[in-house]
Amino acid sequence: MSGITAAIEASEAGCNVIVVEKNAFVGGRVASMNKYFPKMCPPTCGLEINLRRFRTNPRIRLLTSSEVEKISGSPGHFKAVIKRAPRFVNEKCTLCGECVDVCPVDRPDEFNLGVTTTKAVYLPFEMAFPARFTIDGSVCPGSECGKCVEACPYDAIDLEMQPETIEVDVQAVIWATGWDPPDATQFEGYGFGENANVITNVMMERYAALNGPTGGRIQRPSDNGAIESIAFVQCAGSRDENYYEYCSGVCCMGSLKQVRYVREQYPDAQVFIFYIDIRSPGRLEDFFTATEEDEGLTLIKGKVAKITEDAATGNLTIEAEDALSSQKITRTVDMVVLATGMIPAGIGNTEVEGGVETDRHGFLAAEQPQAGMFAAGCAKRPTDVATSVRDATSVAMKTLKFHVE
Repeated sequence: MSGITAAIEASEAGCNVIVVEKNAFVGGRVASMNKYFPKMCPPTCGLEINLRRFRTNPRIRLLTSSEVEKISGSPGHFKAVIKRAPRFVNEKCTLCGECVDVCPVDRPDEFNLGVTTTKAVYLPFEMAFPARFTIDGSVCPGSECGKCVEACPYDAIDLEMQPETIEVDVQAVIWATGWDPPDATQFEGYGFGENANVITNVMMERYAALNGPTGGRIQRPSDNGAIESIAFVQCAGSRDENYYEYCSGVCCMGSLKQVRYVREQYPDAQVFIFYIDIRSPGRLEDFFTATEEDEGLTLIKGKVAKITEDAATGNLTIEAEDALSSQKITRTVDMVVLATGMIPAGIGNTEVEGGVETDRHGFLAAEQPQAGMFAAGCAKRPTDVATSVRDATSVAMKTLKFHVE
């Protein structure tokens, strides 16, 4: 959302903008969310209008499946070298799906975090822009198969597409590289990756989404069973000197939102939140207060020490210390959601002449050593969607000011 917003704002103010997107679509992690807080509306609400502004703007040039290899030059006179991977599907695609029907190769669906599969030729998700299929060249046998080429009635598939190297001259650079979820298998004692019924908050968004792996039905991964009890473990790996020392700021609200997902589907379910602090700043306090009033929700102030599984039932027992009573407690539930935070995506393997500055956690500094380089949204700190949009607008205005000067 930061990249989309910055591109729209700068282009509508009169700048020509080149958007370099490593995925085959724009929308980032927002596109995979189920709902926003506090309005509890789906991301299509915000994406639809922004994608319309994006695709109808002649000043925006979009390069998907692309990464910046190198940035050189000086402020106001940067040169970017961009490597663009072949999509193997051209602009003639009408999304008829004939190619998918004949494709013999399956691959993990990264949009659903690998829980489901797609064919080698696939549409990332329903609202994907550009609105055409793409082919995963790492698994597609190419011309050795060619069934999709034969099936396509519009000559939209070109298996001979080659990678491109594109060089562009720009006056300013905006880093809107976003965030990644941490690898939760590293968090000792939580059992993620070992116990099927321990999932992350990012996975929960996909399970709750209508276009997710379960069609929006929240259920135990081990047996597809209904949920009678569930626990949310806050600060999983966060505010912890062994993993990530900082607070991501949005995880509390994310879990409160997901509590509502559960209670909507299972009105009688018991829900527990184990927390260090509940952070719901400003107007978000009303959302917290309303959720807290749910009689089916119990908030326990205490850091979780251990989660163990009953091999026979798949149930999970949580061991924690209740900080308010100073008592060790246990709770047994059907399922656990780890509220993992945001880690910076950074700039990847991009070589930057003059370098970029990061803080000790890896987020890009707001003020870069070179004038004309700016960081937006979660590239420089963990933040929610609304704040990312405001920040990206501010950064776009800074680029305009730099351009004028």
